[in-house]
Amino acid sequence: MGNNYIQLTYEALSEKECQALIQHDACGANVLFVGTVRNNAKGADVTHLEFEAYEPMVYRELAEIAQELRAEFGVSNVLLFHRLGKVEVGEAAVIAGISSAHRAEAFHAAEALMNKLKKTVPIWKKEYTSTGAVWVSPTP
Repeated sequence: MGNNYIQLTYEALSEKECQALIQHDACGANVLFVGTVRNNAKGADVTHLEFEAYEPMVYRELAEIAQELRAEFGVSNVLLFHRLGKVEVGEAAVIAGISSAHRAEAFHAAEALMNKLKKTVPIWKKEYTSTGAVWVSPTP
C-alpha cells in the first residue's frame, strides 16, 4: 500500500516537492509527469489558461483512480497536483507522480492516471487565445 497525494491549488506547482512526496524506499521507479501551458492551440496563439473544478468530487474521483492504479499496476504512491485559476504559458498546470518497484508499471500507471484525469475528473479548462476564449472541456 502507498499514499495518495492530491492537491488543487491556485499557487505555482513544485516539481521538487512532488518528487520528494512520491519517493519511497521500496520503489526503484519514480515517474513524474509535468503538463505545462503551451503557447498555441489549433493554430491560435494561447495567452493563458484558466481552470475550474468541482473540488469535493475531484478528491473522491482521484482517490478512486489511485485505488484502481494500485490494483491494476501494483504501484505505491500516487500523486496528482493540479492548478486552478489563471495559469500562464510555460507554467505547470498539472503534475502527476507514481512510485513503483519497477519502471514499466510506473510509466503505464502515470499514463493511465493522466488519461483517467482527462476523462472522468471534474476539472475544466478555458483557453484564452488571440481569437477569443473557449472552454476546452465539454462543460465548465
